[in-house]
Amino acid sequence: MRRRIRTFSRATTEAPAGNGASPIDTSFLESLLGYNARRAALTIIEAFLERMSVYGLRPVDFSVLSLITHNPGITSRQLCAALGILPPNLVKLVADLDKRGLLVRKQHPDDGRAIGLHLSADGRKLMREAEAAARDLEDRVSAPLNADERATLMRLLRKIYKPERPAPEATP
Repeated sequence: MRRRIRTFSRATTEAPAGNGASPIDTSFLESLLGYNARRAALTIIEAFLERMSVYGLRPVDFSVLSLITHNPGITSRQLCAALGILPPNLVKLVADLDKRGLLVRKQHPDDGRAIGLHLSADGRKLMREAEAAARDLEDRVSAPLNADERATLMRLLRKIYKPERPAPEATP
């Protein structure tokens, strides 16, 4: 199922053709950070879903595999913490990726009770292609921004979801 997301570039948008309705004032919604962030996210996610369907990857699958790609031996606990995924949800996700032959589980070198996750040869090949496609998609959807604007947007978004914590004050 594919959704079409209509984007509007003006605060006051025209009503859909043919229904005789007045223009729709979206200025209040467009003054809200959450509304703008969600609209941008939906636009990007729609394109991402389409692009990653070739690889059979959803955004969460891609995120998990990307973390394993760049952190060989990462544990399920670390994945949960990094992505904000509940352990029961990750168990099924990892099992599905394992069934597809994309993962290899190995004893963790530092913790004998933990299992480290690694990509199989098929997983490495898939992620080389999928990450290249994701980078290309990012370039395409951020094309209206120049390099400085893109870097600023990324920095500002991170400030919201990953705020810097002030250093604790020293006690005398």
